[in-house]
Amino acid sequence: MSDKSHTPDESWADKKIFTTGEAARVCKVSQQTIIRCFDAGRLAGFRVPGSKFRRIPREELIRFMHDNSIPTDLLEGQTRRVLVVDDDPQVLELLVEILSSDGRFVVQTASTGYDAGIMTESFRPHLMILDFLLPDINGNLVCQRLRSNPQYKNTRVICISGVVDEQQVKSLIEAGADHFLKKPFNIRQLTQIMTQLLELPDNNHDA
Repeated sequence: MSDKSHTPDESWADKKIFTTGEAARVCKVSQQTIIRCFDAGRLAGFRVPGSKFRRIPREELIRFMHDNSIPTDLLEGQTRRVLVVDDDPQVLELLVEILSSDGRFVVQTASTGYDAGIMTESFRPHLMILDFLLPDINGNLVCQRLRSNPQYKNTRVICISGVVDEQQVKSLIEAGADHFLKKPFNIRQLTQIMTQLLELPDNNHDA
């Protein structure tokens, strides 16, 4: 008997436990590949009591996908993780308030390059809003470190600063930043750039 499911794709954003068939569809691999990974211990889970059916918890499936550089978009619906890195508490507070109320973004913050590195590992942001001048490191190095890790090749980076000249902006782009905004910037402009970089539907319906 096959352990298959016909759960609609749109329900995966809320699903907590996956069959091997569902996991295969999410990962876009064969069901046998998922079963082999499960049986080899590369993909943890449990068996349904009284049967041979395997079940995979959501957090374990996400871990497996991250470890194997498999996009998790199908599991996350239209929400995207955004990491805001800035040493100005007022900037952090403002961006968290605005972006969190948008509905499309889950937001975390960091105030140093060191903290940004730790948060990147645990939070796995789709997009980083990065202040160029941090207390312990500049934006170039953060971008370079991010781009040197294949796991974050699709992470978008928007650098922000009030004191960067044209040459520094060029070096940021060369280091891997996707866009630069000079402080103070228009929040609507920021969210439009985020929407474009993340290929999200535009929530702004203003004329």
